[in-house]
Amino acid sequence: MESSSCIYKDPNSPIEARVKDLLSRMTLKEKVAQMTQIERSVASPHYLQDLGIGSVMNVGGSAPFPNAKSSDWADMVDWFQKLALQSRLGIPIIYGIDAVHGNNGVYGTTIFPHNVGLGATRDADLVRRIGVATALEVRACGIQYTFAPCVAVCRDPRWGRCYESYSEDTNIVREMASIVTGLQGQPPEGHPNGYPFLAGRNNVIACAKHFVGDGGTHKGLNEGDTILSYEDLERIHMAPYLDCISQGVGTIMASYSSWNGHQLHAHRFLLTEVLKDKLGFKGFVISDWEALDRLSKPLGSNYRLCVSTAVNAGTDMVMVGQKHREFVKDLIFLAESGEIPMTRIDDAVERILRVKFVAGLFEHPFADRSLLDIVGSKLHRELAREAVRKSLVLLKNGKDPKKPLLPLDRSAKKILVAGTHADDLGYQCGGWTIGWNGMSGRITIGTTILDAIKEAIGEETEVIYEKIPPPDTLASQDISYAIVAVGEDPYAEFTGDNPELVIPFNGADIISSVADKIPTLVVLISGRPLVIEPWLLKKIDGLIAAWLPGTEGEGITDVIFGDYDFSGRLPVTWFRKVEQLPVNFRDNSSEPLFPFGFGLTCKADTSSTE
Repeated sequence: MESSSCIYKDPNSPIEARVKDLLSRMTLKEKVAQMTQIERSVASPHYLQDLGIGSVMNVGGSAPFPNAKSSDWADMVDWFQKLALQSRLGIPIIYGIDAVHGNNGVYGTTIFPHNVGLGATRDADLVRRIGVATALEVRACGIQYTFAPCVAVCRDPRWGRCYESYSEDTNIVREMASIVTGLQGQPPEGHPNGYPFLAGRNNVIACAKHFVGDGGTHKGLNEGDTILSYEDLERIHMAPYLDCISQGVGTIMASYSSWNGHQLHAHRFLLTEVLKDKLGFKGFVISDWEALDRLSKPLGSNYRLCVSTAVNAGTDMVMVGQKHREFVKDLIFLAESGEIPMTRIDDAVERILRVKFVAGLFEHPFADRSLLDIVGSKLHRELAREAVRKSLVLLKNGKDPKKPLLPLDRSAKKILVAGTHADDLGYQCGGWTIGWNGMSGRITIGTTILDAIKEAIGEETEVIYEKIPPPDTLASQDISYAIVAVGEDPYAEFTGDNPELVIPFNGADIISSVADKIPTLVVLISGRPLVIEPWLLKKIDGLIAAWLPGTEGEGITDVIFGDYDFSGRLPVTWFRKVEQLPVNFRDNSSEPLFPFGFGLTCKADTSSTE
């Protein structure tokens, strides 16, 4: 290892001097290693100690072992870090994780509503506070970097990542970018625009994604093509990145998608000339998972050309997936041959080192175990509960507005709880929870809707729970009302692309059979608007869009039983039929089922729209 007298090891030296000093000491192989991000399953002593790899991450669902807790993650990350610090120059790794609605890949953490629900709150300070809590729970694992926030502007609910978008409205997405300050801390007045910032050890480096236009693809196809003029791309999809950059966001992830047929990972104009030169971004650009493989057909063929194209376009760190050996070898060859200029290599490494120095990794490389007690704490779960109740959008309250169903009587003699989503924590959390795609069941610690109802009702109230109620139950004459929770099964990315958008699991039939017999409140658990036929809407007495609320089901009962009123408003337009799509409130005259901004309250005859 290098002598401790090196400038780059001196915490009192200016960051740019430390970057310059360290860069001057690095071999080409060490520079290339810094540009490489590997999956934790291949993070061996060879790569961390001998090669000096720059970053480690885990894909969704990849964990030290099933149900590993935050302390187990900290043990793993600290072990990786110890190996990295034993490399010749002792450069610490930066470890990245998809903490996109809380530290959602780790068992026992607080899972917040997905972004579409947060967009319904219109509460930028709430989102900032969620960023603060998420950062603490991520840091408790020894992890310093999250691949969040997604600041996509979703223009079509058929897209499989629509729940990762705060809204179809650029202005709302821009407001919700406040989460960057929550994650990273508040930059001081006068902080240089575009320069990365991190307040301290209780914060994490953020990653604004996916640059740019991922929410605007044709027919909502994941990794598809966004067909727009540059002016519209800038106005609709690029604007939120200005807010992230002004808050000192450390990294930005390129999008799998294309703009007018040109893939973003190969787009020098957008990644370098616009993002870095025009917008002044001084952090590093990271690729998405195995994105370079997608730059050639067949997939992964001519990999060396893919590496050359992406790095020359402006990608600084590459999430290489399974091709870590090939990537390092090819990037060294391309640099030595001059196909990728050394100035480009040095620029990429400077940006990566800058973020590491800003993050204080050289001074504090290891986990702070004192943070473990705050993981899944009552304080954080109360915050998530607040977010749930503020995210709920009341779409119908009573067949007759003069006879509202809500708030429900918690002292009713007997109530029915039904539906596929009433007692399923995994469905409630959605994708990107424990696993990449999400899953069903008691996948982590939390409160289902049924749990919350049982806790909220009066002592004399009988709760009947049947996922699909049989005819004899529905024929009962003494059930005061039914709460039916239905919705989508979890999905992520392309697995969620859906051209039909009907309620899965025969959800409409379950609703209909109950509503025929009993006054019915429907709680829809989904990452987007779904088809609600007019005949079904007419049958039911109440309808709530609950989005993907996460682990704190009591946020729902807080509102339906009247402890709090509804305040959420639709962050997206609720279409009548899929043939209308795409339908957005500013540029399409098609009559929606519920307009953007719609949301009722329980106060007499009141609703709000924008």
